[in-house]
Amino acid sequence: MASLPHGVYAIADGSAGRPVLDLVSAFVRGGAAIVQLRLKDAGAGEFLLLAREARRLCAGKTLFFINDRPDIARLAEADGLHLGQDDLPLAEARKIVGPDMIIGISTHSDSEIDAGQAADYIGFGPIFATSSKPGAPLPPPHGIDGLRKAVQRSKVPVVAIGGITSKTARDVYVA
Repeated sequence: MASLPHGVYAIADGSAGRPVLDLVSAFVRGGAAIVQLRLKDAGAGEFLLLAREARRLCAGKTLFFINDRPDIARLAEADGLHLGQDDLPLAEARKIVGPDMIIGISTHSDSEIDAGQAADYIGFGPIFATSSKPGAPLPPPHGIDGLRKAVQRSKVPVVAIGGITSKTARDVYVA
């Protein structure tokens, strides 16, 4: 398994009003350490086609992760898979993707941080208010202090998620 690099973990989901592959390409050109493809509304066939093209754009330049779908991650030969709390359990996803793929899981509380320690990394948040998941019940933002506590609590690397902008990214990185 590859280790999780330091740097920007960019999420391409098409919510910026640009084609998702344009976002992937821009993130790669911008030097993102990881690009995650998140397509909540795409059918499996469309997701796989886009994932394979995104993989090609990332190859040799940045790690490429798939959100939620271990089947797509395996078929697209992604470097990693990111799971939410309502996705397949980590052990079941691992059976699909194999021992070498990086797997992370979203966490929002101390108990989820503790349960997520079998993953290769955890995503913790939201750090700030976010509208990226409309209709999804999220806890109040944890802020920078909450992020620091999560980093201290976790034995695996922590990726900050939720509401991070160019104005807040430096504070998040320092935490």
